[in-house]
Amino acid sequence: MAAEETKVYALNLFDIADREEYLAYSRRSAREVARHGGRVLALGRFRESAAGDITPRQVLILVEWESRAAFESYRQDPALTDLHPHRELGTSAYVWHLFDRLDDLRPLLLPLLETGPDPASPSSAGQSPAT
Repeated sequence: MAAEETKVYALNLFDIADREEYLAYSRRSAREVARHGGRVLALGRFRESAAGDITPRQVLILVEWESRAAFESYRQDPALTDLHPHRELGTSAYVWHLFDRLDDLRPLLLPLLETGPDPASPSSAGQSPAT
């Protein structure tokens, strides 16, 4: 399966900056996400930082997209030009990262297993890789 055809996960982390603007976005966003091949897998409110150096955000939304093309169709649909500004104005400190779907971590670990650890990597400095 080509990379464009594999599922993509969009990790959304943000703070609410303007409640009314974000409400205007959220009234339509779930329906539009679904119409473009996305499915909200998780919603979350920040609880605490367990590890890492990322600045905490209030909100987490994890969306599974049928493909990268489906994600882009949501972002670039001319019919949604009035929707996206509500997200932009209603949030701050927005992080929107895409991750390819994996069945397991072997595609990431095989080069490491074949060549040995990279001395410059954090996992070589006593930190274990995430699973």
